[in-house]
Amino acid sequence: MTEPSGGVSLFLFRLIPPRPDFAQTMTPAEQQAMSAHQEYWGRLLAEGRVVVYGPVADPEGVWGMGVLRAADRAEVLAIAERDPSITAGVNTFDVLEIMGGTTG
Repeated sequence: MTEPSGGVSLFLFRLIPPRPDFAQTMTPAEQQAMSAHQEYWGRLLAEGRVVVYGPVADPEGVWGMGVLRAADRAEVLAIAERDPSITAGVNTFDVLEIMGGTTG
């Protein structure tokens, strides 16, 4: 396992849906926002900024998770605020630093 280098840390991005059954009850507008969200995160992955991302099968309701490499929390907040599902007002989010995180 390796630690991020060059002053880069790992951060957990949690995408918070508007309701517990969101994955099953999305409106057409919400589906469009989520499609753009997936494209956005796919680009971040291709750029090497994202280590992993995807939906989490929480019994309380599905939510989204991403692990990002960034210099600081402000950089991740800026990325999160540009997420199409956030700009569309569909979802909210949390960003937390992974203290001393390593990747394989």
